[in-house]
Amino acid sequence: MPAARPLKICLISYRTNPHSGGQGVYVKNLSGALVELGHRVDVLSGPPKIDLDTGVTLHQPPCLDLYNPDDLFRIPSLRELANPINVLEWIGVSTMGFPEPFTFGLRACLFLRNRLRQYDVVHDNQSLSYGIWAISRQIPTVATIHHPITVDRNLSLRSVKPFLEKIKLLRWFSFLRMQKIVSRTFSHIITVSESAKKDIQKDYAISKKILRVIPNGIDTKLFRPQPAVKREKARLMVTNSADIPLKGLYYLLQAVAGLKVKRRFKLVVIGSPGKNGAIEKLIHRLGLADHVRFTGRISGEALALQYARASLAVVPSIYEGFGIPAGEAMACGVPVISTTGGALPEVVGDAGVLVPPADPAALLQAIEGLLDHPARALALGRKGYERVQHHFTWQNAAQKTAAVYREAIHDYGRF
Repeated sequence: MPAARPLKICLISYRTNPHSGGQGVYVKNLSGALVELGHRVDVLSGPPKIDLDTGVTLHQPPCLDLYNPDDLFRIPSLRELANPINVLEWIGVSTMGFPEPFTFGLRACLFLRNRLRQYDVVHDNQSLSYGIWAISRQIPTVATIHHPITVDRNLSLRSVKPFLEKIKLLRWFSFLRMQKIVSRTFSHIITVSESAKKDIQKDYAISKKILRVIPNGIDTKLFRPQPAVKREKARLMVTNSADIPLKGLYYLLQAVAGLKVKRRFKLVVIGSPGKNGAIEKLIHRLGLADHVRFTGRISGEALALQYARASLAVVPSIYEGFGIPAGEAMACGVPVISTTGGALPEVVGDAGVLVPPADPAALLQAIEGLLDHPARALALGRKGYERVQHHFTWQNAAQKTAAVYREAIHDYGRF
């Protein structure tokens, strides 16, 4: 097959929020970059509706969308339950499972079964469902695994003590068995870091021969320095999810509690305080109510403005398969303090301060160090910006991804 011929690509993802969660960011930016290279891209996704770049076509098969925050866990209508896939989804959610990857895969299979001739390759973004496996028997198919969800499961299990809560978590993560089985059937799997590659190989029992490392890009058109916006002194920022122990907000709050004795500061958390109230209770117990502000869900433009106003960005994650928030902050010229959890050292390199994960004392020392030495912070901000421009653009990611597509097509024997 001539290397220059544009490809017809179907990019699949069971959930695609472009403003929260790496998967939605990945789909939006990779599809746009592939189109800029001259390829034709259709996105087949689950909820919510995603605003894609010009030239990318979106298909969203109807679904129950039971995790919609505006109508959470609603009761489906009788007409909706006439569809067997909807019944499976409702039963799964009602029994405390997470059926979306499985049911979306079935819908994707039904949607594509008479359309496969329209594409050269299918790219599954971590659905890893039986329906996607059925598709891969009929067309060259590549999968992306951002990081093994086994890490999320294990950290979540360690964060709760009641036996019943552990049982609930095991039920929620029961989709992992399917994902492990299906992942072993692909000939080409993309992951986003060497750290993720090692962990996927170990936890999913996948041969390293089929794994290809392609780092994520950063949207450098959106996330860029804004010299006209004044950075605020001692304004810390974290892009986080309070409900996910893996993200490490608990440890960051413990760290900044030590700051309030010595200086005035503000911690802006991009996200919400979570549903169970544990983070809010911690904030009040530590006396941080006047120092911490949650933004809730915000747009990409508003997020870029938050970076422009921040004096420091902190990434306290216990584990990251890549670490998009670190890259976004660096692209904006914001000095970064990050843990060494997972792939974060691969992203930050020597352009930020690295500390051990789950270590509030080390986080506090690093934060005080940069606040006390603004010249060093400024130098790290410049260094981070240059690192992103050289290593983490979506154009580079799209070029390398297209090369993997061609490998998969060649190995499939279609051309």
